[in-house]
Amino acid sequence: MFGLGWPEVAIIAVVAILIFGPKKIPELGGALGKTLRGFKEEMSKVNEEGDRELEE
Repeated sequence: MFGLGWPEVAIIAVVAILIFGPKKIPELGGALGKTLRGFKEEMSKVNEEGDRELEE
């Protein structure tokens, strides 16, 4: 996971809870998931267009 061990992940989680609070964390996770899904979809579209151009 990006070269992070469990102690580092735990420290990041504790800091996030301290900064945002436990009620805000699920909302932030959902927003991050939507953003990453959108990014992944756009990257796959770019790859498909590049493949089509190479075939022509």
